[in-house]
Amino acid sequence: MTNRKPRALYLGADVGTSGVRVCALDGQGRLRGQEVAELPTGVGGDGRHEQEPESWWEALMEATARLAAGLPDAPVRGLALDSTSGTLLLADRGGRPLGPAIMYDDRRATAEAEAIARAAPAESGAHGASSSLAKLLHRLGRGEGGTAVHALHAADWLTGRLTGDYGVSDENNALKLGYDPVRRGWPDWVQELVPGELLPEVVAPGTRVGSLAADPAARMGLARGIPVLAGTTDSIAGFLATGAGAVGEAVTSLGSTLALKVVAERPVFAPEHGVYSHRLGDRWLAGGASNSGGAVLRQFFTDAELEALTPRLRPDRPTGLDYLPLPETGERFPDNDPELAPRLEPRPEDPAEFLQGLLEGIAAIEARGYRRLAELGAPHPRSVRTVGGGAANPAWTRIRAGLLGVAMEEAEHGEAACGTARLAAGWVS
Repeated sequence: MTNRKPRALYLGADVGTSGVRVCALDGQGRLRGQEVAELPTGVGGDGRHEQEPESWWEALMEATARLAAGLPDAPVRGLALDSTSGTLLLADRGGRPLGPAIMYDDRRATAEAEAIARAAPAESGAHGASSSLAKLLHRLGRGEGGTAVHALHAADWLTGRLTGDYGVSDENNALKLGYDPVRRGWPDWVQELVPGELLPEVVAPGTRVGSLAADPAARMGLARGIPVLAGTTDSIAGFLATGAGAVGEAVTSLGSTLALKVVAERPVFAPEHGVYSHRLGDRWLAGGASNSGGAVLRQFFTDAELEALTPRLRPDRPTGLDYLPLPETGERFPDNDPELAPRLEPRPEDPAEFLQGLLEGIAAIEARGYRRLAELGAPHPRSVRTVGGGAANPAWTRIRAGLLGVAMEEAEHGEAACGTARLAAGWVS
């Protein structure tokens, strides 16, 4: 009898707002297991949203230990993490957090955002009160820097705690801290706003940054010395999970909002249209995010109503309602217009027809978004994969396919954690 060598596994972790999810893929990209551990609700109110970093760590340890206990007897060859873009904390030389983390959707740093707007070029990812640079300025302005040595995103800090080496970030998370992905460095204007020594070293996602230390390895049920690789943001990880990666391949996220990304050979920046680009090795992910999406549907329908009405949709017979389904006044992409108002009239008596009109309207925004990206220099999609809750609606997929006129491919995986597992495997370069 021939002894077969156990196939290698690759682990990814997605650190979200409400939980930490971990995923294991084998060398063929097949899912071999996943687990999730919930996170306690953060502190919020009046634009404030904070979480304790220690809760991320405990959830990561818990979820990974459960996952490892159910894995086949195979060596783990890599581990990477993603986290919410813009979540920031300060840490001392030993990596100990100096207070809670400011979460991605914290809106307090409005004055700091104005200071950034005066200093930063229009195409910088550091604009807005939600950027990690605005949050860093907010902390420093309140005298909360103290003994801070590191300004870190959630994935940065967790990666540092896994390896014992802090002060490294990836090119996707660092974008909102002011990092220039084209020149691959920290611009002078950033270092004029904050102490340069706080800024992390930045590497490409998937770069090996260290090895799993003994203590976390024991808690996670993994072998010491496993390679730990630089991660990415949650949205980029969600893209990678689908298996898309060639130039012209696109991914639409149909969640509470509508987000589009297409692989391009060169970056596209057009802040006046809400268009930005993330670096991914030698390629770029050009895209934008509309305010439209599932949140609009839930203003009118419950999940049960959506499920009941979906079989009554007639995607081959357009309603002609020509809706602009926005949750409220204001849009980011493909038309960056804070005064753009929703258009949701006339409303037919048949709720199925109304629902179909809304789905057609969101699909029209998607098609217009990809056209906008192409007008600005990105490739027009040759295929589109879909993630998020809307991916499971076949009638909506047919409506979208009719407007997009491209192949609608099935995503390999739908969880962001599987995208970071792909990073850990070295399948993204």
